[in-house]
Order: sequence, then structure tokens, then C-alpha cells
Amino acid sequence: MRELERLFRKKSKLVIGLMSGTSADGIDAVVVKIVGSGIHTKIEQLAFETYRYPKGFQKFLLKNSQKETARLDEVTRLDFLIARLFADAAARILREAKLNRSEIDLIGSHGQTVQHLPDGKRMFGKETRATLQLGSPSVIAKLTGIVTVGDFRVGDLAVGGSGAPLVPYFDYLTARSKRRSRALLNIGGISNITVLPRNCSVEEVAAFDTGPGNILIDALMQRLFRRPYDRFGSVASSGRLLPELLRSLMSHPYMRKKPPKSTGREMFGESLLGQILRYKKRRREEDLIATVSEFTALGVYDSYLEFIRPTTKIEELFVSGGGVHNHFLMDRLCRYFHPIAVSPIESINRQKVGLSADAKEAVCFAVLANETIAGNPANVPGATGAGKATVLGSICLP
Repeated sequence: MRELERLFRKKSKLVIGLMSGTSADGIDAVVVKIVGSGIHTKIEQLAFETYRYPKGFQKFLLKNSQKETARLDEVTRLDFLIARLFADAAARILREAKLNRSEIDLIGSHGQTVQHLPDGKRMFGKETRATLQLGSPSVIAKLTGIVTVGDFRVGDLAVGGSGAPLVPYFDYLTARSKRRSRALLNIGGISNITVLPRNCSVEEVAAFDTGPGNILIDALMQRLFRRPYDRFGSVASSGRLLPELLRSLMSHPYMRKKPPKSTGREMFGESLLGQILRYKKRRREEDLIATVSEFTALGVYDSYLEFIRPTTKIEELFVSGGGVHNHFLMDRLCRYFHPIAVSPIESINRQKVGLSADAKEAVCFAVLANETIAGNPANVPGATGAGKATVLGSICLP
């Protein structure tokens, strides 16, 4: 407990953030210097890298993310194996930053989501929501010798929220503006958007998952082209839209569901991929990639028109995540949102925040860990639907 008291009193900390998203292709690791907490938080990104999972691991992980093919013994072992891979990533980013383990105060780990079930289900007389992120923070703490905070989504679910998105609190700390209404879009496996009305309080922040980000694009690229993803959106750019398929995708029930809402591979994974592949007959494979990519961009814009613009007309849209490198996606977002400026997140006050588009979510979980140690609530009920603001995360000692 003395270690926690020391961390609580320490104003400046070096924190490692670890994140693996819905795409399950690797671990994002970052080292940040964090000064203060809450609205006084100041962040400096010191080092960032993405470490790919071992060959064959992604396929094994995704198999155990689907109820039809998952095995309890493999899921149990994965919890410890992923923790070891995360601990390795922490050691590697330390070397990249030229820091010693003793200099690091804290690790914030998102873990690897294998099931996210935010919709309540009645079981044995109790309404139950659930989420499962593998990569035990307790194992990470023991292997690294560093206090580790994880299991961030559980606390929000426990008080009636959907457990996602959790980035909005971080967006509020780092990107709110007194003069302009902004939206921050992260395109990872799933796309999520945060709305920051001009001069807003945290209670006025709105956020939700708009639908798929790269998840369907990546899956199709792997299936049709044996490539991990559509580099720079070049395949999509060479294809043509299939209007019938796009209409079918846009009619997905999730697209009309009102926020707060969150989603994942359970809704935009294998079952939907199978429906898309039925359109393959007598159609160019590039056209499927173009149409699914269009679905990601149009899904974001349609969500803006339906759920955001009636109350907040944004003036700026900042994009982060892997999707920011997909030129097709960025071009489509610019066309849909014109005349609203669409820019990578690096454009926001570089001197104040200094984080890269790829590092954002890893930095977010480093900051959320710092908020846990400070005892600050870090969910945004307006985004998750939680009954109250609450402190997130489980603190694990070395």
C-alpha cells in the first residue's frame, strides 16, 4: 500500500500504455510522461511502437473470439500468454525509450478483447452485461515488477454502462476547445467518435461506436488478396462501388440504433463477412473492398447526420487510428464532411499534446491508469449510458 500512496502523491509519472484492438494484429506500446491528473493533466509522448503478434497467433486468437470455435482451455491459457506478450512489449518499448524499468511508475493495459456483450441479458433473475479482455494485468505486474492497471471496461458495465467507448474522457482532457465544436474519430477495427461541443463540460461530451472501421476491410483483404490490410487504401481506390451491397450494409440494425451504443467483432465479424462474400460471384474483388471501405466512411457520416448534427454542428473533425493511413477512407470522409475540415489528430495543438495518430489509444490507457491512481472517475456516462461516473480499472501490485 505504501507504493500506491507514493504513486498517489507523485505529481509527475512515467507511464507505459499497452493496447491491442479489434483487429488483433499486434500490441501498441507507448511511454508517456504525465504531469497532474484530471483537467490539469499534461502529457508528453516519449516513445511509441507497434509489436506484431507471433505468426499464426492472430488466427488462433480470432478462433477463440468466436463462440462457435472457442475452447475454454485455450481461452484460459490465452489470458496468461497475452499477458506475457504484453509484458514483453513493455520491456521492448523501455529499450526504445532508453529507460530502465525502475524509472517507470505505472502500466495501463487495455488487454485484448475477445468478447464484448454490452446488451443486457436476463439470466437467473439478474440483468447481465459482460466483457472479456484477456492479458491478466496481475500477470503483467508480476512479470514487469511495475504496478499495472487493467480491466477498465468492467467498472462502467457494473454501473449500467456499455463499457465502451472509454476514449471520450481522454478526448475531453486533451482536445476540448473554448472556441470550436470538435469531433474526434478513431478508426481502428471499430470506428468510434467523440463529440466535444464548444466550451463543454465533461457531462456534455457525447460518444459512441459508429460501426466498423478496418475490421471488415482487413478480413476481406486477408481472404481475397492474402494481405493483412489495404495499404494506403490502394485496392479500394482501384475498385467501384456496388450500390446493392452498400445499401444492404447500411441497413444493418446497428446503424439505426440510438446512442449510447458500442459494438465489436460479435456484430461486424465472421457472420457479416459471409454475407458480403455472397456478392463475390461475377464481381471484381477490388469492388468488394471499395464498397466495404465506403461503408466505413458513410457509416461515420450517417451517424453524424442522424445522431450528432441535430444538437451539435461540428466545425472540425480529427482522425486517429490505423484508418488515418488509408487514403481512400480519408478522401471519402473529406468529401462527405465538406466543408468541415478533416485532419489527422496531430493537427491539434501539437505542442500541448504531441501524440501521434497511431499511438492515441495506447496513450489513452496510460492516462486512464493515472486517473485510477488519482481516484478520478474516468467513464463518461453520456457516452456509455452508465448510471453514474465511476473510477475504472483494477490495480495490480508487482
